[in-house]
Amino acid sequence: MSHIINFSAGPSILPKVVFEEASQAVLNLNGTGLSILEVSHRSAYFEPILHEAMALVRELLGLPDDYEVMFLSGGASTQFFMSVMNLLPEGKKAAYVDTGVWSSKAIHEAKMIASIDVIASSKDKNYSYIPKGFDISPDFEYLHTTSNNTIYGTQYQSWPDSPIPMVCDMSSDIFSKPIEPHRFGMIYAGAQKNLGPAGVTLVIVRKDMLGKINKTLPTMLRYETHIQNESMYNTPPVFPIYVSMLTLRWLKNLGGLGAMQQMNERKARHVYDVIDSIPFYVGHSVPEDRSRMNVTFNLEDAALNKEFQTYCEEAGCDGLKGHKSVGGFRASIYNAMPEDGVKILAEVMKEFALKHA
Repeated sequence: MSHIINFSAGPSILPKVVFEEASQAVLNLNGTGLSILEVSHRSAYFEPILHEAMALVRELLGLPDDYEVMFLSGGASTQFFMSVMNLLPEGKKAAYVDTGVWSSKAIHEAKMIASIDVIASSKDKNYSYIPKGFDISPDFEYLHTTSNNTIYGTQYQSWPDSPIPMVCDMSSDIFSKPIEPHRFGMIYAGAQKNLGPAGVTLVIVRKDMLGKINKTLPTMLRYETHIQNESMYNTPPVFPIYVSMLTLRWLKNLGGLGAMQQMNERKARHVYDVIDSIPFYVGHSVPEDRSRMNVTFNLEDAALNKEFQTYCEEAGCDGLKGHKSVGGFRASIYNAMPEDGVKILAEVMKEFALKHA
């Protein structure tokens, strides 16, 4: 690979074919003579794109008919409070699991407008594991989780046996593996990891989760508004939705989420095998909860951090610096990361360790 390999946590790389098709559409969308950036969202040019994107979401995730699909603005952070406003009736409580920065932000937002309980947390060990074996009362309206934790490199490999619907932020691992839709009352995800460019958020909600709120909400903050108007109550983020549709096509052509899961597990194994076999490197997360999307690790000798980063950059591996909460390094290997790119990083890690043996 002669180009830079982007291991950034996001916005992240997309498949090459998607970049190529999207760049062409900026100049000329499907031979119309118009740019995707200028077509009306209510025109015959865009509406088929939106409908195909929604249909592909349903097909790839295996969503039954009782789920609604929306493409909204505001990022996943808007869903931290919008989900509470739409799903949690007055007098009811929701349960949250704290597994990192993003779940903590969701908890902070929810507490400002509703009554919630944090029923499990891994903060005691700097979010290096996913809590397990905790009790979930059926009296809660729903259980909020964050499926993958980009900063700490942890990921749910199995879901808690919940007697109540789960609401899940899947921003950093949606479409990376199959899910079991029936477990979830709602799923939301910012696009900029596995789906498309920043600027659009996918929201999936089961119909029976809605209609329980007595208070009046602002029109733009009501899920029913966007469902009734097919995500076009106001001007939607046309270009990010178009690129997301292209990415979903790519996923389908690869063989769907089962095939994608196999690829992601194989890619992650290249880096984790180096971490496990060479004491020079220390992984942050416990092995059973390791993320397939974000591999976090430190050097045993932190004094070599700067040299290691330079060594990686000279080999074309960019965006590896870890978050300040963990330090060290983070390799984000989302769906579109080619396996060859991960192999190169693994070889660079081996070479650097050998150099300092």
